[in-house]
Amino acid sequence: MTNNILISGITGFVGFNLSNYLKEDYRIQGVSRRTSDKFISYDVLNKEVLNANKAFIHLAGKAHDLKNTSQEKEYFNVNFELTKNVFDKFLNSDCDVFIFMSSVKAIAGEVEGVLDESHESNPVTAYGKSKLAAEEYILSKEVPKNKRVYILRPCMIHGPSNKGNLNLLYNFVSKGIPYPFGKYENQRSFLSVKNLCFVIKELIENKTIPSGVYNIADDTPLSTKKLVLNIGKAIEKEVRVLNLPKSVLIILGKIGDILPIPINTEKIHKLTENYMVSNKKIKDAIGIKKLPLSAEEGIHLTIKSFIK
Repeated sequence: MTNNILISGITGFVGFNLSNYLKEDYRIQGVSRRTSDKFISYDVLNKEVLNANKAFIHLAGKAHDLKNTSQEKEYFNVNFELTKNVFDKFLNSDCDVFIFMSSVKAIAGEVEGVLDESHESNPVTAYGKSKLAAEEYILSKEVPKNKRVYILRPCMIHGPSNKGNLNLLYNFVSKGIPYPFGKYENQRSFLSVKNLCFVIKELIENKTIPSGVYNIADDTPLSTKKLVLNIGKAIEKEVRVLNLPKSVLIILGKIGDILPIPINTEKIHKLTENYMVSNKKIKDAIGIKKLPLSAEEGIHLTIKSFIK
């Protein structure tokens, strides 16, 4: 059996970490829009190329645009049409495993309770809708018995050198700025990129894991307040938490929608919302009780990388 693996989106944050995670056991080939010494292009991705590979991991996609400047068509061209194209090629090849990186946002923009795989789909953004369209296309196709197909729905992924909302919180703590959202008692799931890489490797190697849709998250959710305290612990800095009225924060967010300050309405919402994701199905399928890294350990590694 070949040890070759194709990864689209290999130059992205997840692709970079995954290729490093797998490279000791597999020969990794990146798939890109252009052919080069390092990558093959989608145009030359044919049956012969796929036949020489054990798995195709489709990470390439258009990420959620926080500035809301992208057109819906852009999301569907990349997240749906490209996925449809490569999945059709996979079905007509001898490649064994197809893994599609979707998102919890394909199911819900907001969550009451805990999101599991039985939750009814109701995406609210073009990003989520395009990911769901790709999921539905994959699930509509009959998969040969000798193949395995997995749709992964990760929540917010973080890891060494990955910026984003964690970087915003890191800036609060590292600069000694008081954390102003003490009034919010939320619970949010996160996903360490190392836990994600562990799951993907298991899916490639463990033939007993059934094809299907799987949510991917760390084992326990964290409140943003606890997250900030963990950041302070990681960089050995005292954290000051303020209990500002929510009405004041709403006004600050609206100001940030207009002026270039670190906080705007969407960032406040993301930092303070509840979004709990169950990972029970994937852990049961793998046969484990917990993922390699705890939520706190994963956060610690990510924040330490900011210091470096």
